[in-house]
Amino acid sequence: MERDAPALYIITGGPGSGKTTLLNELGRDGCITVPEEGRRVIKEQLSMNGEGLPWINKNLFAKLMFDASVAAYQEISRIPDLKAAFFDRGILDTIGYLKTENIRVPEEMKIQASAMVYHKNVFILPPWDEIYENDPERKQTPEEAILTFNCIKETYLEFGYHLIEVPKDTLRQRLQFVLEKIEIDNSDSVIL
Repeated sequence: MERDAPALYIITGGPGSGKTTLLNELGRDGCITVPEEGRRVIKEQLSMNGEGLPWINKNLFAKLMFDASVAAYQEISRIPDLKAAFFDRGILDTIGYLKTENIRVPEEMKIQASAMVYHKNVFILPPWDEIYENDPERKQTPEEAILTFNCIKETYLEFGYHLIEVPKDTLRQRLQFVLEKIEIDNSDSVIL
C-alpha cells in the first residue's frame, strides 16, 4: 500500500535502542517532537497505583497506550502548516506490542491504525546491547527487547511502511542520518 502522508515521521524500535535520546536531540535541533505514550502511561499508572501496566494488565496497558497514541496523532495533525514532526513510537507500536505478548489484536484497532497514516518512511533503531539499560518503566530483558524489535518491524512492514534502519553511531551522526534522509525524501516540502 503506497503512503503519501504528511511529514509525520515515526522513530521506533525495541526498548533501549536510543529512540528517546534521538528524539530529544531532534527537539534540540528545532524539530517538533512527540514523546512516547507508552512510557507516559506507565509513569501515570505507577503514580496512581493503576493496573494499566505491562507487568500487571497487558490488555489495559495496550488500550491506554493505543488511545493516547491516537490522541497525540490527532493533536499533531491539527497543527496548521506543519512541515514535519517526529513521534517516539507510533500507533502501530501498540499492535507490535500485542503481537510481542501473543495477544489477539482487535480488528477495530487494525482499522483505526490503517486510517491514521504517517509518512511512508519509518526510522527504526536496531537493538544495541552496549546502550541498553533497565529503569522503572523499562523492565524487559535484552532478549525481550530483540523480540519487541522484530514484532514492531514485522508490523510496520505488514501495514505497508518502508523501514529505514538508523545505524548504531554517535548521537550526532544518528541525527544527521535522519535529517539527511528526510531532506532527500522531501526536498520540496520539509523545512526544518
